[in-house]
Amino acid sequence: MKATEAKLLEFLSRSPQFAIPIYQRTYSWTEPECRQLWDDILRTGNDDQIAAHFVGSIVYIEESMYQVMSRSPLLVIDGQQRLTTVMLILEALARHLGDGEPMDGFSREKIRTYYLLNHLEEDERRFKLVLTQTDKESLIALLQQRPLPTEAALRVKENFEFFEHQIADLGGELIALCRGLAKLMVVDVALSREQDNPQLIFESMNSTGRALSQADLIRNFVLMGLEPAKQTRIYEDHWRPMELAFGQDAYGTHFDRFMRHYLTLKTGEIPKVGKVYEAFKKYASRPTITRDGIELLVTDIHRFAGYYCSIALGRESPGRLNEAFRDLRELRVGVAYPFLLELYSHYDKDQLSEADFYTAVRLVESYVFRRAVCGIPTNSLNKTFSTFGRELRKDSYLESIKAHFLLMPSYRRFPRDDDFKRVLQERDVYNFPRSSYLLRRLENHERKERATVDEYTIEHIMPQNVDLSATWRNHLGPEWEQVHEKWLHTLGNLTLTGYNSEYSNRPFTAKRDMEGGFRMSPLRLNQDIGSRERWDERAIRDRAAGLADLAASVWGEVQLPDERLAQYRQQPDRRPPGNYTIKDHPHLDPESPVRPLFDMFRKEVLDLSPVVTEEFLKLYVAYKAETNFVDVIPQASQFRLSLNLRFHELHDPKRLATDVTNLGRWGNGDAEIRLSEPGELRYVIGLVRQAFEKQMGNGDSDT
Repeated sequence: MKATEAKLLEFLSRSPQFAIPIYQRTYSWTEPECRQLWDDILRTGNDDQIAAHFVGSIVYIEESMYQVMSRSPLLVIDGQQRLTTVMLILEALARHLGDGEPMDGFSREKIRTYYLLNHLEEDERRFKLVLTQTDKESLIALLQQRPLPTEAALRVKENFEFFEHQIADLGGELIALCRGLAKLMVVDVALSREQDNPQLIFESMNSTGRALSQADLIRNFVLMGLEPAKQTRIYEDHWRPMELAFGQDAYGTHFDRFMRHYLTLKTGEIPKVGKVYEAFKKYASRPTITRDGIELLVTDIHRFAGYYCSIALGRESPGRLNEAFRDLRELRVGVAYPFLLELYSHYDKDQLSEADFYTAVRLVESYVFRRAVCGIPTNSLNKTFSTFGRELRKDSYLESIKAHFLLMPSYRRFPRDDDFKRVLQERDVYNFPRSSYLLRRLENHERKERATVDEYTIEHIMPQNVDLSATWRNHLGPEWEQVHEKWLHTLGNLTLTGYNSEYSNRPFTAKRDMEGGFRMSPLRLNQDIGSRERWDERAIRDRAAGLADLAASVWGEVQLPDERLAQYRQQPDRRPPGNYTIKDHPHLDPESPVRPLFDMFRKEVLDLSPVVTEEFLKLYVAYKAETNFVDVIPQASQFRLSLNLRFHELHDPKRLATDVTNLGRWGNGDAEIRLSEPGELRYVIGLVRQAFEKQMGNGDSDT
């Protein structure tokens, strides 16, 4: 490596050509980065006390350690963003100069001759900077003063227009701009192919103002070490199509998300959001992946990227699968994408029928939505779906999916109809994050001609205004305040309308009978409302019950005969006939001195989360989410609590816990606590909560 300080314009003048390798990201600076550079240039040009302004390094590969002696292109490893942006400024400046020369070296002809073009060369060698793909065509068109291509590079186009406007605003006073450009300094860093490792240097670099994305690093890792011909073939056959599929403006974001799901599917482990590149390097560096096998890996990534575009970006062909994917996107079930990618792969290989694939997608939707309605925490979903496919039988694919849903324990459970409908009727739906999705799906269930409700808003049939009119109070009855408070935001009182402002706080009959009122509404959600004579607590509850029944059909329950489900149980149920109950514990008899303390304890534990369940066993009482997190062993004057976590993991300032690691005890866990006084309960529950949260700590969720 050889590094020297240089004036940027002189560096451009003596350099034959800079070429951006195909493995580099495209030009990605946006207006904030451009504006920062523009302001720095003008500030430097207007201040005689500032001798120079450093804008970073230009790192490139050359064949030898003699800088800029060969006429072969210099392959840029870092500095593309700065080089391209300065080129755009210079081209915009040249167009505004006309025949003038506000400062020596800054005429239109000199700018193009010294810094933008190689006049004696032909074809692509004529240009000082050659970008990749769409970027290349767009920059060349600008430098030749030709119209941009139809699919112009967005950043090249928008940033050039930005600089043109900025220069026009200077009103012909261009000397400060020229002075600022002349003062720009860089570090000229030349690498030798034989002595330096461009990959390590690339990984360590962030270009000014915009860090390298995980996609940039992965593409570079895959392509940089290949022979040029193979590098070009893999890029053009696989990587470039993925860039186009994801879209040039959001490629990095989409690819990073896709690759996280891809690696989760392939490894069963969920990479952290900012560590996708490290996880990919580990996966791609397995002994089974050689440099010759990298093409097979990229081919596989390309295939799964197509599935991702269908599921997550709306690229599926029109039909019911496309509608199901759209509903999943609105529900925001990114956590399920690893499993859905696997399903799509088997569907694509004709190992899963379209009908079974569609049913499986709808089951995923039902599972996620029912849990959201029932208030079950989402932090287990990542792990649930990361290994879901490993539990399935490929010879009975859909049946095994259903069985797996039904056999998931405790807090990973698939909520049943009774729980789902009960909670849905009573919860605050208006402030539920998925309220619009809920009402839209109810409206369009099994409609061949889908109602376009995207521009409709949620309407409270009984108005939100707490100062209800006399008519509304009369409708709701003497306890109108309690009715209003309890049922205002619930499902039975909500609908969709395009007449929200017209309805306002009008009486129910006015809303029903007016122009555009409920009786005239084309929406199914409003048919029941339009047929009613009054709107009161009974009407709200009746409608909620009907909509809850409909919801149970829209987000269907898993159905599988018991005899088939039994085939999927890992172990037979060997529990003796009849479950144990509290009556099987003599120390918990209603007259027992410790029973009041137990009742307080169990209430506090069950209140930790809706996912907590209680199970009475022969010798102790278990409280569990997926597995036991605390076990209670009743005794005559106290309880022994066994916390299911390692003793050193427990934060216990009062030192109430005892380390029982490797000691024989009833219950699960290495930390034991004795509870005998109500005054200790609050502190003890804090210790129990640590065991619960340890079990629930299943990684981040992007639901």
